[in-house]
Parts: sequence; structure tokens; C-alpha cells
Amino acid sequence: MKISTGNKIRITIGLSAVVFLICIAIGSIRISIVDILGIMGHVIFGIDLPDHITPASVAIVWNLRLPRVLLAFLAGSALSVSGAVMQSILRNPLASSFTLGVSSGASLGASLVIFLGVSLPFLYLLTLPLLGFLFGLGTIILAVAFASRLDGRMENNTIILTGMVFSLFINAITTLMFALNREGIQRMVFWQMGSFSMRDWQAIYILAPIAIAGVFYIHRFKRELDIMTFGEEQAETIGVNSSRVKWKLLISSAAITGSTIAFTGVIGFVDLVTPHVIRKIFGSSHRYVIPMSALAGGTFMALCDLAARTIIPSLELPVGAVTAIIGAPFFAYVYFSKRNR
Repeated sequence: MKISTGNKIRITIGLSAVVFLICIAIGSIRISIVDILGIMGHVIFGIDLPDHITPASVAIVWNLRLPRVLLAFLAGSALSVSGAVMQSILRNPLASSFTLGVSSGASLGASLVIFLGVSLPFLYLLTLPLLGFLFGLGTIILAVAFASRLDGRMENNTIILTGMVFSLFINAITTLMFALNREGIQRMVFWQMGSFSMRDWQAIYILAPIAIAGVFYIHRFKRELDIMTFGEEQAETIGVNSSRVKWKLLISSAAITGSTIAFTGVIGFVDLVTPHVIRKIFGSSHRYVIPMSALAGGTFMALCDLAARTIIPSLELPVGAVTAIIGAPFFAYVYFSKRNR
């Protein structure tokens, strides 16, 4: 029996809500979902707590697990939407913000803040996401400008290959920076694989407006994205200024990707896997691809973070290692199935 799109959306929303609560419930101390809802109601709406819920449980849920799961959800949503945009405008299922060097540039900007103590005057709290965004955007601008010199027609494959070269070069600079600071080698490894540990509500307050505004702004271009998937010449014929739209979408994607990586470190493959799966389920219309990628990407990232902190007792794995274990075989599957076709 064929499931309607409306039912698919409702199922996705329901599964995301259940997974979200499960990720909060599971940890070194198990807390029931009913108690979690009671604690959230108490903190947000002032509802009286049941007698069996202790202050320690309230602190664990509200101060530790809830902000961590929310950050993972926001990061997965932002990266997945960015990946969906990159795949559409470049018409390549293997394209992503990582392919174009956005993530590497953002990582370099965040590394300058973390390890060299760089701080912008009057913008202390925003220094990390702002430099992550600026360096990510700067990388993609340089990559596209360099690609335009090599190929006046700005073929998508040229942009992707140029982005990969810039990504490797910037990663080398970041690695060299860490190598010169030997005390930071272990932190570098963890940073390069991503983590949501030791994050509080401050990160949520900064990242949430950026990610949510970016996703809604990108969703405004759903019609243009649908048209551009058929090629830039067809888009120009219909009346879409593909060059201007492409730049707006690239900048928006760089903003949400750079800001996310500044808080979480480099986490790969989420922006590759999620949009591809969503298109298989909901079709190619960006009316559904953008919001469902955000929802599914957040759910996927929250599950990966849950696995990273619980799969081995007393040891937390980098969440990027978990996404890579899932994403690398998926990358190979997409590549070889495309080549065979």
C-alpha cells in the first residue's frame, strides 16, 4: 500500500519526537520519558514536579542532556539542509559543504579562536560562529573564483574539484597549527571528528537563530531549486537568474555550515546521506526536501551522538567517527551506483 506524502510527513515528525526524547532519556542514569516531560513542564511552565523526581534529575535533564541533544539536532538539521542545497545547485549527489571546502574553512576560523585566543571587539560571544561563517564563506568564494579562472563556463564538476583542492590545503594549514601546539594534538583529533560534549544553553542561544533563519531563508528558494535541478540553461529560459540564486544559496549554506562547525567541530557525511535518503522517500520537490532534510538530519545526528556516548561505557567517541562509519559505505554506494548508470 502506497503511503501518502502527508502520512510520511506525520510519521517523520512522530519518529523525530520519539527519538529526541529517547536521546535525552538514555545515559549513565536512565530517566523515563514521562519524567522528562514533567521536568520540562516544570522548568518552562512552572508545573509542580512529582515527589519522586529529585533535583539531581532536573539538573541532568535541563543542564546536561537537553542542550546537548538540541545542539545535535540543530547541527544535523543545518548540515543536512546545506547538503541538499549543494546537491541541487551543482546537480551532483556527492556534492556537499565539505566537498566545496566550506567545512574546512570554518574549521580553520574556529581553530584560530580556540587555540590562538582570537576575539572580535564587542562581539565576544559571536566571535566563534562569525569567524566560522566568514572563513567558510571566504573559502567557497576563493574556490568559485579560482574555478571561474580555470573554466569560464563554471561547470559544476570544476567547482567541486576546486573545492576539494582548497579543502585539502586548508586542512593542512589547520593540522600544522595544531602540530605546532603539541599540547593541543589530542584536542585537535577530537575537534576534527566533532563532539557535542560540554556544551550548554549559550551555544543553543547563538546557533538556533542562525540555523532556523538560514533554513527558512533557503526554503524560500524551493521553486528555483526545483528548476535549477534541470540545468542552468533551462532555468535561464524559464526566467530564473541562476547565477544570482546560486550565490545567495551558497552564502546561506556557508552561513549555517560555518556557524555549526564552529560549535561542534567537523562532522562529515550527514549532509551527504540525509538529503539523498529524503529524496528517495519524498521525491525531488524542494517543498518537502528542505524541511524533511532538516527534520531527518537532526534526528540522525541525535542518534549518532547517542551512539557515540553510550556504545562504549565510560568512553565517549567522537560523533564524526560514528557518522563516518555509516556515511563512508553510503558514499561508495552512491558513487558506484551512479557510475554504473
